[in-house]
Amino acid sequence: MTPRRTSTDAPDDFVENIVDIDVTSEMQDSFLEYAYSVIYSRALPDARDGLKPVQRRILYMMTDMGLRPDRAFVKSARVVGEVMGKLHPHGDTAIYDAMVRMAQPFSLRLPLIDGHGNFGSLDDGPAAPRYTEARMDAAAEALTAHLKEDVVDFVPNYDGALMQPEVLPAAYPNLLVNGAAGIAVGMATNMPPHNLREVVAAAIHLIRNPDADLEAIMRFVPGPDLPAGGKIVGLSGIRDAYASGRGSFKTRAKVEVEQLSARRTGLVVTELPYLVGPEKVIEKIKDAVNAKKLQGISAVQDLTDRKHGLRLVIEIKNGFNPQAVLAQLYRLTPMEDSFGINNVALVEGQPQTLGLVDLLRVYVDHRLSVVRRRTAFRLKEKQDRLHLVDGLLIAILDIDEVIQVIRSSDDAGAARERLMAIYDLSEVQANYILDLPLRRLTKFSRIELETERDELAKQIAELEEILGSDSVLRDVVCAELEEVAEKFGTDRRTVLLESEASTVPASAMAKASGGDGGAKAAALALEVPDDPCWVILSTSGQLARTADAGALVDGGQRVKHDAFRAALSTTARAQVGAITSLGRMIRVNVVDMPALPPASGVPNLSGGVAAKDFLTLQPGESLLSLVPVSEVIALGTKHGVVKQVTPEYPQNSDEFEVISLKPGDAVVGAVAAGADDELVFITQGAQLLHFPASTVRPQGRNAGGMAGIKLASGDQVLFFGAVSPSDAAAVVVTIASASGALPGVSPGSVKITPFAEYPGKGRATGGVRAHRFLKGEDSLILAWAGHGPAKAVSAQGVARALPTEFGRRDGSGVPLSQGVDAIGPALNLA
Repeated sequence: MTPRRTSTDAPDDFVENIVDIDVTSEMQDSFLEYAYSVIYSRALPDARDGLKPVQRRILYMMTDMGLRPDRAFVKSARVVGEVMGKLHPHGDTAIYDAMVRMAQPFSLRLPLIDGHGNFGSLDDGPAAPRYTEARMDAAAEALTAHLKEDVVDFVPNYDGALMQPEVLPAAYPNLLVNGAAGIAVGMATNMPPHNLREVVAAAIHLIRNPDADLEAIMRFVPGPDLPAGGKIVGLSGIRDAYASGRGSFKTRAKVEVEQLSARRTGLVVTELPYLVGPEKVIEKIKDAVNAKKLQGISAVQDLTDRKHGLRLVIEIKNGFNPQAVLAQLYRLTPMEDSFGINNVALVEGQPQTLGLVDLLRVYVDHRLSVVRRRTAFRLKEKQDRLHLVDGLLIAILDIDEVIQVIRSSDDAGAARERLMAIYDLSEVQANYILDLPLRRLTKFSRIELETERDELAKQIAELEEILGSDSVLRDVVCAELEEVAEKFGTDRRTVLLESEASTVPASAMAKASGGDGGAKAAALALEVPDDPCWVILSTSGQLARTADAGALVDGGQRVKHDAFRAALSTTARAQVGAITSLGRMIRVNVVDMPALPPASGVPNLSGGVAAKDFLTLQPGESLLSLVPVSEVIALGTKHGVVKQVTPEYPQNSDEFEVISLKPGDAVVGAVAAGADDELVFITQGAQLLHFPASTVRPQGRNAGGMAGIKLASGDQVLFFGAVSPSDAAAVVVTIASASGALPGVSPGSVKITPFAEYPGKGRATGGVRAHRFLKGEDSLILAWAGHGPAKAVSAQGVARALPTEFGRRDGSGVPLSQGVDAIGPALNLA
């Protein structure tokens, strides 16, 4: 186009040059240049060392600065400035962000930078670079090792003033171990971390078996291993990704159901999905609860600390099934997350989507090249040194003449030429001799040189063997990989599950599937159903509920340790009454009690909760029994009072008196007795009285009861209960000892007698003798009457042996070998 003047007032020498261009073509060219820069220089990692350019430049510059793990920390801002000023043509923010990620143990499976200060968390960003410090981690040294031995090519930096490595040597497959994430133009990469030991084992297998297929490699690498642990549910997507480079999998938090307190059950989260923080989970839970999408949660607490790690406690409301609530949490919160695998990386400068075998093969080829080039470099160094040593040995053998030749020469050049001609030396050897210090011209120096020559010859042979044999080269690479795995490897953190473990009971699954044993999975009920169950109070004071009635048959002999003080048939969402020694009833929701698991072999009452922790008891008060709140109950006191209480209790209170006790009196037993049952008193003076329950008129809860047994002076009631007169298996157990004996001195004597041998007497009488005392015995220390066979235990619930033969009604007992602290019944539920 012809230049032209454009303004009358412009200078005579001003000429405007306008060029017509096609906007479409310019936009295409500019966009392609931008896309090329993003893809190759910013967003995608190299498949060989697994690093993006900015990450590689950071590690190389830290190596150049000498920031090794054994050196002091330096300000992060200093590292950022060095990288930006010398190697990276972009801003400091991008450099520091990349640096921070390489220091975060929750982002990388094997962190590359040792950060000092606030490098952020899953919920918060890092501090500014002027506040943090950094140095290389030991794992980063393994990526940059041997850079000065010509193991990789170097390329100019952005202004051509300096050189930087095109790729790092990478002593382990960093791309698989630490994963990668990046968004380029028209493509993206998203790769999960893996376990170093597993990846190295797979790489070694591929080195020794170049034709290995995916199935063989997956025996070593079954799936990702995430920094935070957690669970991976479903492995089909992982197999797809390992085969084609694209796939997905679900990650779940690690959650345990725990008894937080006597009345509270909770979900305790100790591991979360990859890159999910606890604050994000808490926020989602609160939003779902406020929107009424999530039910059954009463509170959420983040108890995470440095000592114990992640601990997120989610309290479950009473009456809700923890497993069903957990299923809701997985569905509505990030406690279950999806990870999409897209293995895009640069291979020979081109972006490619790679499967697991291809990723390992690219790395293996790179590592073989690195070791081959390093070996060739070291061989050249050793050969050059041997060449010099040979020249020195020649000179030392005739050192006097060598000195004469040098002294008689006009200058260094002439001396060099004469040495080369006389001793057949190369120019390098001659120059080295001319530069030789006089102190090296000793006999000892000759010995050193000869030793060095032999050692160099040996090393050269070894290096030549590596270069001359592909199998030896591969053995060297394998040995170095094994050393790295031994040094930096850790155990797997993430649990791999082929499919979600079913938490639905087998019976429910069978019902949902029409009885075919689980062709369909029934969804868990959110709230605990009002199914029949048993509530248990053990002699050691444990409270629990169970739907497994078989665990209670035969005196609880199928229950490991302990014996029952009360076992009450009810439903899961009903209420029962807890009777205490002070004559109080405490209404208890059955669903609040911890549920024992179904009996598989031998159930254990240790799964319950201590009554003192579950109920609010006053000092000196103890829990005696569990009774239904809708039936008449019978009470017996220490002073011989009996009372039947009508079930007319206040509705606005869960704690109230059911008997008015006189000073010094206390309830010793409580039971739901039918009109045909016999009420039984046994006293310390070995008197037993039983009479029909129908002779005791029911009273309101404020009444004080009526006379039950007539007590001798100084005597008091030891046991109160109820026995069916038609129960042929009913027995009476009495244990006698000296009232003043020290605990543990004598276990006493025991007698078991059929209940039918004791004649009934009228209410308010003294009863009959139940035990004849031996010499040294003056009172009963334990007594019990009920459905046999009886089970005796210690205070800790450990079983104690009882006689197998019956004794006479008024006879004496047989000595016990071990002390007995409590006796419980056998329950006939057939």
